[in-house]
Amino acid sequence: MSKNLTKREEDYSKWYNELVVKADLAENSGVRGCMVIKPYGYAIWEKMQAALDKMFKETGHENAYFPLFIPKSYLSKEASHVEGFAKECAVVTHYRLKNDENGEIIVDPEAKLEEELIVRPTSETIIWDTYRRWIQSYRDLPLLINQWANVVRWEMRTRLFLRTAEFLWQEGHTAHATEKEAIDEAEQMLKVYAEFAENHMAMPVIQGVKTENERFAGAIETYCIEALMQDGKALQAGTSHFLGQNFAKAFDVKFANKEGKKEYVWATSWGVSTRLMGALIMTHSDDNGLVLPPKLAPIQVVIVPIYRGLDQLDAISEKVAPLVKELRAKGISVKFDNRDTHKPGFKFNEYELKGVPVRLAIGQRDMDNGTYEVARRDTLVKETVAADEVIAKIEFLMEDIQRNIYQKAFDFRKENVTEVNSYEEFKKVLEEKGGFISAHWDGTNETEERIQTETKATIRCIPLDVKEEEGVCMVTGKLSTKRVLFAKAY
Repeated sequence: MSKNLTKREEDYSKWYNELVVKADLAENSGVRGCMVIKPYGYAIWEKMQAALDKMFKETGHENAYFPLFIPKSYLSKEASHVEGFAKECAVVTHYRLKNDENGEIIVDPEAKLEEELIVRPTSETIIWDTYRRWIQSYRDLPLLINQWANVVRWEMRTRLFLRTAEFLWQEGHTAHATEKEAIDEAEQMLKVYAEFAENHMAMPVIQGVKTENERFAGAIETYCIEALMQDGKALQAGTSHFLGQNFAKAFDVKFANKEGKKEYVWATSWGVSTRLMGALIMTHSDDNGLVLPPKLAPIQVVIVPIYRGLDQLDAISEKVAPLVKELRAKGISVKFDNRDTHKPGFKFNEYELKGVPVRLAIGQRDMDNGTYEVARRDTLVKETVAADEVIAKIEFLMEDIQRNIYQKAFDFRKENVTEVNSYEEFKKVLEEKGGFISAHWDGTNETEERIQTETKATIRCIPLDVKEEEGVCMVTGKLSTKRVLFAKAY
C-alpha cells in the first residue's frame, strides 16, 4: 500500500487533507461542505464520545435530545445570540416538493411554512424554551443536561473535520439557582475537557478565558482550551460558557426560591465537536501517516503473519489464537490480519498509515525461536520479544506510547511559546516561527481588532494561570497588568 503522503514541511495543509482521506477517516460528500465520516474515523470518534460521556455522567449530567429545527422567532429573543449566528443559518421555508408540467421536481410554492425553521447552529434557544416548562422551583435545580447531536453552520470555506457545514458534537446546557453555581459548572466542564484532551488525546492544552471580542454569542464569559498544532497554528479544542441570566430572561425561565420568591435561573453551555478529530491528527501524526494514542485507537495491536503456504498460516494462526484471546480479556483491541489477498509489506504500510500503536509480526523463524517482532508506531522502533513476555511488553507499550506522544507534543508547545515586548518583535516571531506569542495588550477591542487586521493573529486566550506583571501594550504603549496569548489559528 503506497502512502505517498505530501511531507509536512512541503505543504502542511495538503499533508493533512491527504492523510484524512488516505487513512480512511473521512471524505467529501455530494453535499457541498459536508463530509462522510468513514468507519475507521467514526470508530475513533466513538471512543472519544464514550470517554467524554462517562466523564459527563460522573459529574452528574444526563443525556437528552432536542429538535433539529428551531422556529425563527426563538432565535430573535436573544439579540447578541442571533447576531452571532445569523450569517451561518440554514433556513427551511417549505415543506413539500411537486412535479411541474415538465415532470421536473420543484418546491411547491403552496407549501410555504407560516414561520421559517432554522436548522440548529446550536441549541440554546430551543432548550431554554423547553426549560421554562421543566423548571418551577428550586427543587428542580440544578438541571444538568447534555445532548449528542449534529449542527449546521453554513461555512463557505470548509476542511474535513476542522470546518464543515454540518458537524457532530455534544452540547451541555445547565440551569442553576445561583451565579456562583453556574460559574463553578462552567469552570468544572473546562477542566473535564482539559483532562480529556491531555489524558485521552495526549494533547497538551492551555486553559483560559476569551476576550470580549472572541466570546460566544450571548455569553458573559467564555472559557476555552487551546492547543498548538505542528505547523505553529493554534486550534480551539473546546469551550465552556457562563451565560448569566441572558437566556433565562429571554425565555422567561424562573424558579421559586426557598422563600417562595421568583428568580431567574443562571445558565451555562459547553461543547466539543468532531473538530477534535482534526486536532488529534495534527498534534501527533507524521510523514508516514497517523499516530494515534492507544486510548483512542480503534485497533491497539495488529498481528501480521508472514508465511509461505497455508500450512504455515494455519500453524501461525493456532499459535496466535490464545494471545489474541488473552489480550482481548485485558481490554486491548487486537486484529489478526490473515488476509491472503495482501502481502505483509502492504499490511505494514497500511497499519502505519492508520496509526495502529503496536504491530506484531510472526513468521516461521519466530515460530522456531518462540518470539515475535514488536514495532511501536510512535518511534518506529522494532525489537524481538520472547513469546512469554509479549503480553507484558504490549501492556507496557500501551502506557508508554500514550505518555511519549503527550511528552513530545508538550515539548513542542513549550518550545513554541515566545514572550515578546514590541510589536515589531511580535510580527517577526509570527512570520518566522509561529506558535503562541505571549505579549502585553491594553485590553481594548480596538487594539485587538487592529492586530488581527494587520497580522491575522488573534488573542487565543487569557490563560487562567497567567501571572500578574506590570507592562505596556506592545501596540499602544498603554499600561497592562498581564500577558495574553496570541496566535494564528484554525
